[in-house]
Amino acid sequence: MPAHAATPTAASRRPVEPAIVAGARRLGGELRMPGDKSISHRALMLALVAEGTSTIEGAGDGADVRSTAGIVRALGASIDRTTAADGSFGYRVASPGIAGLATAPVALDCGNSGTSLRLFAGILAGSPADVVLDGDASLRSRPMARIIDPLRTMGASITARGDDARPPLAVTGRADLIGIDWTTSVPSAQVKSAILLAGLGATGTTRV
Repeated sequence: MPAHAATPTAASRRPVEPAIVAGARRLGGELRMPGDKSISHRALMLALVAEGTSTIEGAGDGADVRSTAGIVRALGASIDRTTAADGSFGYRVASPGIAGLATAPVALDCGNSGTSLRLFAGILAGSPADVVLDGDASLRSRPMARIIDPLRTMGASITARGDDARPPLAVTGRADLIGIDWTTSVPSAQVKSAILLAGLGATGTTRV
């Protein structure tokens, strides 16, 4: 007969010894934290929506934020990346405002950034832009129904691939969006942000 390992009993288990960690008496020094990615995305997008020049300091420098910066440029804003004396990054954005965005059809590469795709879908739903929001293979596999449904309820013109819920998303901006009251099915900062950003171009009140 094959041998079976014995099942340990409560008596055979060794007690867990407590580990005591002694903290240092005093810590000192300086640490420069990298810029927050979520805030950097939204700061760049609001700089695009606003008419005039915006200065953003302490921005994140990851690939996702650079995708958003590239889209801001592709939509017609002038954008320069800056470096401060302490080595932190920032952006200077000069934008014609939401009404002055490029109107010719344009493909926007979101890379691997779901935040870029979902939030720009909200911003551009009520703009004069005609765009296709796309990204890499990983982004193309992510579900988008959670933003498509509320934006369509507001009157947005959005089409998606395959099951009508995955990128690329074709967004044709409209001037007649209406505000909505929307309850999200799952907690999601991206979904809330997309709806609220669309609400900037909608008639009436938008609540999430």
